[in-house]
Amino acid sequence: MEVDGGMDALPDGVVQHILSQLSNARDVAACAAVARGWRDCVPYLPSLYFPRGAFDTQAGGSSAATVAAADDAIGRMVGAAARLEELVVYCPFSASLLPRWLAARAATLRVLEIRVDGDKSGLDCVGLLAAGLEELRLWGLTMPHAPAWGRMERLRVLEVVSAVLGYDAVNGAVAACPGLTDLALLGCECAGEVDVSLPLLERCRLDFVGSGACSLRLAAPRVESLEVQGFSSISLQGGDRLKRLTISKNTGTVYHVEMGKLPALDQLSLRGVQWSWGAVSSVLQCAGEVKHLVMKVEFCGDFDTLLPFPEIDLVEFFNSHPKIHKFEIHGAMFAALCQKNSLKNLDSRFVIPCLEQVLVTVRSPLNAEQKLNTLESLVRFSVRLRRMVIRISQMKNCHEASDDFFEEICKFTYMNNGRVSIE
Repeated sequence: MEVDGGMDALPDGVVQHILSQLSNARDVAACAAVARGWRDCVPYLPSLYFPRGAFDTQAGGSSAATVAAADDAIGRMVGAAARLEELVVYCPFSASLLPRWLAARAATLRVLEIRVDGDKSGLDCVGLLAAGLEELRLWGLTMPHAPAWGRMERLRVLEVVSAVLGYDAVNGAVAACPGLTDLALLGCECAGEVDVSLPLLERCRLDFVGSGACSLRLAAPRVESLEVQGFSSISLQGGDRLKRLTISKNTGTVYHVEMGKLPALDQLSLRGVQWSWGAVSSVLQCAGEVKHLVMKVEFCGDFDTLLPFPEIDLVEFFNSHPKIHKFEIHGAMFAALCQKNSLKNLDSRFVIPCLEQVLVTVRSPLNAEQKLNTLESLVRFSVRLRRMVIRISQMKNCHEASDDFFEEICKFTYMNNGRVSIE
């Protein structure tokens, strides 16, 4: 049976359902221009998305004209979408009009994501949505002080990206959202003491950039995934459910890390140029149950002087972390395991019971004999080892010792063909 008429032959309810799946403002505008019946479907749209550059062509490239075109389109569509639940705006717009748009849909909006590019108001108008908003994502704002959002009891997801924040702005924003389960502050400039207390938080990513000194106090008894970058001092209360932990600092030093035992920890990653040994050992002592360990810290030391790691006893290390099945070890940490006395407690009864994968980064031919002994011990005593990758990185080859060391590693690889390889 043939059916003529295309969508015109469909019942109005079916057409409304099909068109309600649109969200991109360009698509909505194109469909609304086809027929009056299609234009009448705009009130049923649950989501509107205004991409960056959406109005560049029709505005002829002028920034003022682009903003004017965006203001007009956003105002009309938001005003018409009576059931709007999600609003995403990436294109430039007039921030002064945002309160009007939010007030018009305060009763229905559940998800708000906007790019504001330097707005310094703290977007206090977001408080208009306090009664019903569940997810809030903000890009590019400058917020020196705590926002006047009121209590956002229903908000579960807060994400701020590429923002300039005062520490009291962070503390105030978080305090206004006591029910958060997901918190992400990514690529944000901030300095000072960040204090986060969220009883329902499950996933947390704090990525702070810049040279300012930052410290973090986090109380989150339900947190399962935690990634922090840019903090010199970290204190965690309530890590009983923590499964994934990443601590990194690209510039400066991690001086202090304080936390209790982490019985559920599966993955631990420590990264950075310089950590105090007290901070490193504190984390490792709490992570006795870890299964996947990444150690990529270049230097030790409490002050500006870069120091090598102190000696780490290989037997004691693996006896304290018996469940490690994947181990990525780089530079200074590997050298610390390769000290002359590191293997002094080895005996025939010692085994590394769970280790299956090892990635070792070697940068220097110094202490070549001890390093080879450590590699041999890892292969010999790891009863479940399936694969070891030795990565040679930034090793200067102008010295004879480098050639000799590399030759010995090649021999070691040949003797353990199938399990050991070189990158």
